[in-house]
Amino acid sequence: MTEATPVLTDDHRQLISDLSGIVNDYPSVDPETTLVVLADDAAEAVGRGGGLAGRRERTGYAILLYATCWYVSARVFNKSLFTAYAEALEGLQALLDPAACACPAGAHPADLDSEYGIEAGVCLLSEAGRAVFAEDYDLEDAELAAFDCEGFLAELVGQAAGRVREGRQEVFGGIDVSSLDARFLREDGGIDIVAMQEAIQRTWEQNTGPVALWAARRMLSGQLRDTERLGLFLCLWMGVAQTYEGLPPSYARDLAAALATIDLDVSCDHPKHPWDTADATTRSRYRAVVHLYAPEEHSDTPVPAELSDRELWECPVQYAELARRALADLKGWRVMRGGEGEDWED
Repeated sequence: MTEATPVLTDDHRQLISDLSGIVNDYPSVDPETTLVVLADDAAEAVGRGGGLAGRRERTGYAILLYATCWYVSARVFNKSLFTAYAEALEGLQALLDPAACACPAGAHPADLDSEYGIEAGVCLLSEAGRAVFAEDYDLEDAELAAFDCEGFLAELVGQAAGRVREGRQEVFGGIDVSSLDARFLREDGGIDIVAMQEAIQRTWEQNTGPVALWAARRMLSGQLRDTERLGLFLCLWMGVAQTYEGLPPSYARDLAAALATIDLDVSCDHPKHPWDTADATTRSRYRAVVHLYAPEEHSDTPVPAELSDRELWECPVQYAELARRALADLKGWRVMRGGEGEDWED
């Protein structure tokens, strides 16, 4: 009699597809919901205890939580999700003994923080899945057994727990940008708007968020001169507008508070404002602001002469229009990155 070829269940095939899409940043399902369910399932498996089936589940879920923890830490701004992961990982840590490892050097599997990790984790949840996985990757018994090593799993779980803790602080905690004082404050205590612009245009170096946050806190502190208010506000606005993936609540709280200081109930008779001619590209915005604050060193500006009057630049309606757009962006971040309303508050 011929043995039946092992196959994955439809549910496990779908789980591989769903989680692979998430870790590749092309999710076909709601990441927030899917990952909460994964963490809850892992916690339930921990609660079921030992036995062969329990050990298989422990292995599979440890690998899955490890392979997805980076996404939790960087992509979804939901406190409940962080809590679910932390509790599941804590439960797994309590079951694992790092000293139990008897594997030879180099025997532990590698490259599990990818699609391979997702496939391995799901397959290792069940006996049939293990057979499929061993066949697909031509694994010997010893190679397959290495996935179950408590020392190996304890290391994965420890790394995942650390990443989740760090991520929670980055997403919800306080961000220290005081080091930027040395870059953006002149000896006389004034703000160097040109230096801020030099920093904020280098978006590939991830300067956008910190510069915007520094600007927001400076506005909220009131430590600025009247002539600096416009430049500081435009740096804040650019930081929001140019952060296409959205900033976490640890940034957004102060950005929203600073924008809330702008009076939105204003009107004017101006047909057009200077920023309307300057906000098409990052480079165009940069040219407009640095010319405004250092015209001798930066003579090039996209703003035509008829719109260059300082009164037009300082028009309350221009402030209000830009503030509304920035506030809309902040609202869009909430929709895009998830989380409950209270996750975005202090």
